Amino acid sequence: MTRLIFLGPPGAGKGTQSKVLADFLNIPHISTGDILRQAITEQTPLGIKAQSYMDKGELVPDQLVEDLVKERLNQPDTKNGWILDGFPRKVSQASFLEELLAETGQGGERAVNLDAPDQIVITRLLGRGRKDDSEEVIRRRLEVYREETAPLINYYSDRQKLLTVDGNQSPEEVTTALKNVIAA
Repeated sequence: MTRLIFLGPPGAGKGTQSKVLADFLNIPHISTGDILRQAITEQTPLGIKAQSYMDKGELVPDQLVEDLVKERLNQPDTKNGWILDGFPRKVSQASFLEELLAETGQGGERAVNLDAPDQIVITRLLGRGRKDDSEEVIRRRLEVYREETAPLINYYSDRQKLLTVDGNQSPEEVTTALKNVIAA
């Protein structure tokens, strides 16, 4: 049973690697961004609520994101495992997830930290050529990551649930390293 939470700075390769690994392990890749977009497209009650925040340019509140994650983890395709990408983003969300998994008998999760130096991440993100990816914006995203998300590394380390992989390699090398660390 593989239940993985992907951590790491923006541009470390979390999305790419979690999709590759999910396909390899034949388990769902659960991206909170995708869940949000799907709920909005399907106009589910949670999707309609989320849309109202996004229309105003506001962040979707934690409670709503947590409800969406809870709903998604209760779907039948998650019974044999899953990979979470983009959640939790802060310690309070990690606590929520830990309680949810205990309630639903889905424990045994591990967090994978894709570690990559700032300069590599900045270069990668600038290389994507997205309009919102200026160096200034990327550096701000890295600051936010350090303030809010990086404490999750200690959270999972303290619980002996942290696996770290060097994200400063080719995508193929990172995939191989991930497969090795998960199998260990």
